[in-house]
Amino acid sequence: MNHLIFATNNQHKVDEIRSVLGTKFNIITLKEAGIHIDIPEPHDTLEENASEKSTTIFNLTGQDCFSEDTGLEVPALNGEPGVKSARYAGENRSFDANIEKLLANMAHKEDKTARFRTVISLMLDKKEYRFEGICKGRIIPEKKGENGFGYDPVFIPDGSEKTFAQMGMEEKNQYSHRKKAMEKLIAFLNK
Repeated sequence: MNHLIFATNNQHKVDEIRSVLGTKFNIITLKEAGIHIDIPEPHDTLEENASEKSTTIFNLTGQDCFSEDTGLEVPALNGEPGVKSARYAGENRSFDANIEKLLANMAHKEDKTARFRTVISLMLDKKEYRFEGICKGRIIPEKKGENGFGYDPVFIPDGSEKTFAQMGMEEKNQYSHRKKAMEKLIAFLNK
């Protein structure tokens, strides 16, 4: 069994990643590794923020680890919220406030297309590798569903009529940006 530290404090992300990986890899959260820090995300790209988190934990522990950064990118809003997705409505990281701001900004836009993009940064044997996953879809004007987190209640992936928040984990994984990035990571680790 391979052990990897997942450089996140977000339990929702841990649950999603574990549902994809199954038992082949043992994912250790920061909390389980005894690391109690909140790693800053000061950069302007998902790639740089993912690297910041994985290199911080690697430098702290010397152990193989990975991190991810995910953003919702909306063409009608010039790519917003993008790298600021978690803090779109301010530093308090409120899912509801972020959705309210997104819907207000989208209210008079004709183009409702959007995509979730995940970038994973893997630190393995002192080298960094990156993997990307994208899920295209659209924004709807009101929340639907109780599952998931973040923008899931207002995002419908292409090929579905349900929001991510209306799906169980197994169904969401059929479309998930995070799963697509994880599959690339797993294929790399299995080489």
